[in-house]
Amino acid sequence: MVEILTAAEIKKKAFGGKPNKLTIEDRLLMWLEYMREYRTYFHTASSYGVSESACFRNCVWIEDVLIKSKEFSLPKRTAGLKSDCEIEVVILDATESPVERPKKTAEILFGKEKEAHHQNPVNDRFQRFKNTQN
Repeated sequence: MVEILTAAEIKKKAFGGKPNKLTIEDRLLMWLEYMREYRTYFHTASSYGVSESACFRNCVWIEDVLIKSKEFSLPKRTAGLKSDCEIEVVILDATESPVERPKKTAEILFGKEKEAHHQNPVNDRFQRFKNTQN
């Protein structure tokens, strides 16, 4: 991965540009942590001392470069059928994280709303003033 990213960086920086704060290895590690841990760009960036937007740009660039290289893609479904090897093992990490959702209250479920305050102090004063005039 580092070799592919280095070649892409050389090609990208041939036209000039601002140097990155992080090395290619650090940016690759930052992207791998982002992809594996599902952290936000803000938290990932704070671990490496860069801004959130810099983290986003680096992660998108790394992902695009690796996808275009086609060296890090999963084999097609039919590739396993054509293999000479009797046993092939593919391990996928598909763990899920529980998400806490807000509980629905009785007010929402049954349409019970709080009663509106029926007395308006301004109108109440006006009514008293009107009654004293009569």
